[in-house]
Amino acid sequence: MFKMDYKSFFTTNFLVKGIFVASLVILIFISGISYKNSITVSESSDLVLHTYKVQVQLEQLVSNLIDAESYQKGYIITRDSSFLMPYKNSNLKVKASLKKLKVLTAANAHQQSNLISLALLIETRFLLLEKTIASVSQNKLTKDELIKNMLLSKKQMDIIRSNASRMINLDNLNLKEQQKKYEHEISFTPLITLLLLFFSLLVFIFSFYKINKDIEVLKKSNLELLITTESFKHAEEIGDFSSWRWDLDSNEFTYSDSQYHLLCCEPQSFRPGINEFLQFVHPSDTHLLVAAGEALIHQGHYPTTFYRIIRKDGKLRYFKSLGKMLTDVSGKRIFIGINSDITEEYLNSIALEERNRELEQSNKELASFNHIASHDMQEPLRKIQTFISRIADNESFGFSGKAKEYFTRIQLSAERMRLLIDDLLLFSRTNRIEKVFENSDLNALLENAKQELIQSIEEKNALIHAEKLPVLSVIPFQIQQLFMNLLGNSLKYSKPGIVPNITVKYQLEQQLIIPHVNIDPHLKFHKLSFSDNGIGFDAQYAESIFILFSRLHTVADYPGTGIGLSICKKIIENHKGYILAEGKELEGATFHIFLPA
Repeated sequence: MFKMDYKSFFTTNFLVKGIFVASLVILIFISGISYKNSITVSESSDLVLHTYKVQVQLEQLVSNLIDAESYQKGYIITRDSSFLMPYKNSNLKVKASLKKLKVLTAANAHQQSNLISLALLIETRFLLLEKTIASVSQNKLTKDELIKNMLLSKKQMDIIRSNASRMINLDNLNLKEQQKKYEHEISFTPLITLLLLFFSLLVFIFSFYKINKDIEVLKKSNLELLITTESFKHAEEIGDFSSWRWDLDSNEFTYSDSQYHLLCCEPQSFRPGINEFLQFVHPSDTHLLVAAGEALIHQGHYPTTFYRIIRKDGKLRYFKSLGKMLTDVSGKRIFIGINSDITEEYLNSIALEERNRELEQSNKELASFNHIASHDMQEPLRKIQTFISRIADNESFGFSGKAKEYFTRIQLSAERMRLLIDDLLLFSRTNRIEKVFENSDLNALLENAKQELIQSIEEKNALIHAEKLPVLSVIPFQIQQLFMNLLGNSLKYSKPGIVPNITVKYQLEQQLIIPHVNIDPHLKFHKLSFSDNGIGFDAQYAESIFILFSRLHTVADYPGTGIGLSICKKIIENHKGYILAEGKELEGATFHIFLPA
């Protein structure tokens, strides 16, 4: 039994191999014959085509030359300049034919020599035509001269025709000689052809081997594609979005599994399609998707669309759709779309809008407060101060010592309230007022600030030394207020009995580093430093002194509202800059201002 199976297997295998070899032999034989015939036909066709091209160009050349003569005669007879343009075009066509003939006869030295002679004759012919046209245009051509030129033209044209015919005959002769040569050499082509086919067979075998290798690579690529597809499916689940495809030519849709999940349906539980999907769209938003689909069909653009979905479980969700049109090499149009469930983002945006409305309402209330503070509160305060002043001028002589002390405290409290209201209004304006930047000379703004504080400066005999400051794009009145607050701070906190010495320095900071602050390392800053020799402060309060109403001293020791440095910080923030403070008790303080360059 084993022997019979072996013989059967061997016979079958041998038969298959024999058929395969026989098929290859027949294929090689047929291919050889076909190749031989095709080469012969191809070469013959090339020769015929070359001869035809030469003859066509020669005939075209003679025809264009005749056209040029006709247009010249038309001009001579009618004196109409409209004949000159086609005459010139004919001239250009003749030159073009000569160029093509030069290329076609490049391999034939004899034909090249004939072509040179023909070109000289044509050039002479056109010189005569040009001379005749020029004489006619100047009315210098007599009848005898015209007849003479016509006879000479006929003679030249006959010579040109003769040369063209000679070239055509020579090319025909070459064609016959080449055909004889090819017929003689054709007998040697079968062997060469078979060798080439044998080589092709080797290539075929190698290709077969290579295809098997490519199949392995394809299997590996398919596996990677499968992994990528699965990864994308999981990405859709994690990102809460889905993908879909619309073949516009066949009007067929394809949904990913996540598309069904977003609708709270089982995958492939219904046929993908426009009408099927619209059943889940909120009735008030259906027109949005219909309009987007029409825009895609007619304009090739799908706008980002927001709409509501009523899922299968009855829950309302907010969706966003976007996509892109793709066209393959065959012109097939396919739209790739993405649907995202943006319910959480939408609800968050609604909450944010509500908070913005609340903030806007708070701003309106703050504006109302500012109005009250600037008008309704200051008016009774001014009356209080007026009446206090009148009492102090007219009635204070009758007060007891205790009453005078109380009255003095009332005056100080009223003044403090006025300062507090003014500083609050200034802080509020720093936040609210329109930020209009202008190129301003900081030296002039500093000088204006000094003039505003001239009384305090003169009272304390203060010395203010300032380096030359630059011209920067700033909010002028805010920077002036900044300078006033810093200079006023140094004057207020000067040491008793010691002349205040204030120094203002400037330098361009190439790189600014502030702990716990992320600053672009490529950004430069203008640095202004205000230093004094006052009472200074403990370094631990370097940040807290900028907090609203923050004070390091009592009102009795140093009057104020604790708002001035807060205004300075707000002004610097309006300029996208930074302000830092350095101090040491009883040794003075320095305020560093950094404005982006």
